[in-house]
Amino acid sequence: MREEAAKKAKRRKVVVQSSVIVGIVAVLAIIAVFIFTGIGGAGGGAANPKNMASGGIVLTSPTKAVTTPAIANGAKPTPTKMKLDGKIAHIQIWLDYQCPFCNQFETTNDDQIKQWLSEGSATLETHPVAILDSSKNNQYSTRAAGAASCVANSEPDKFFDINSALFANQPDEQTGSGLTNAEILKVFKDAGVESKAITDCVNNETFSSFATRMTQEATANSQLKNPTSGGFGTPTVFVNGERYQGGFTDAAQFAAFKDAAVKDAGSGKTITFPTAN
Repeated sequence: MREEAAKKAKRRKVVVQSSVIVGIVAVLAIIAVFIFTGIGGAGGGAANPKNMASGGIVLTSPTKAVTTPAIANGAKPTPTKMKLDGKIAHIQIWLDYQCPFCNQFETTNDDQIKQWLSEGSATLETHPVAILDSSKNNQYSTRAAGAASCVANSEPDKFFDINSALFANQPDEQTGSGLTNAEILKVFKDAGVESKAITDCVNNETFSSFATRMTQEATANSQLKNPTSGGFGTPTVFVNGERYQGGFTDAAQFAAFKDAAVKDAGSGKTITFPTAN
């Protein structure tokens, strides 16, 4: 009888211990879900930044971004809806921080785009992508796009300034080795953006996978492909859904195109762009 009682007690102990272990595992799983959801999930378990629901960040002034939740785990970016009123130009740009033609377009048009944003005659949606990575530049395109996404996530209202600063400090595509993460953070600091969250984000390359996925989304989108070459390149620029095919170093030409695109689009309707996959 004593032996049988001892066996029963041992079985009860095993059952209790197993139940406790299962309970702990369940609690840890729930905590992991909350943590993962809090930073924004993505396909493959990588993080997505907040304020980039379309894959890009939308600014309504040089110091004001449209805030959005992070793209949900496994979900696609949501194209931006633009209300056409015959007055506002909705500018969308897909760019690579290593791209010299992007640099030409940005430095040529930076001042007037900033003015349009300040006076409320334009919005600006910037999509950082990475098509010029190489071992020589230490995957700079992806790291820079991911770093810019760190700012979009933590300090979205300062995105315009760091975007300009990255192009002002662009390494040479042919001879440069790409900025290091520390050098990128120095560029951000000089532009007035500095925090532990952004430092950790850049050093950990938290949003590099996001930049890669958004590049894949852009290159696969038929609406973003150049009608002449049939491929995707940077900079790719649209105003109110109309592609800009002018020169990258002519501010007056782009301004004229912007005015014509606003007029051509008319008013009283809402468009979503891009929509094709």
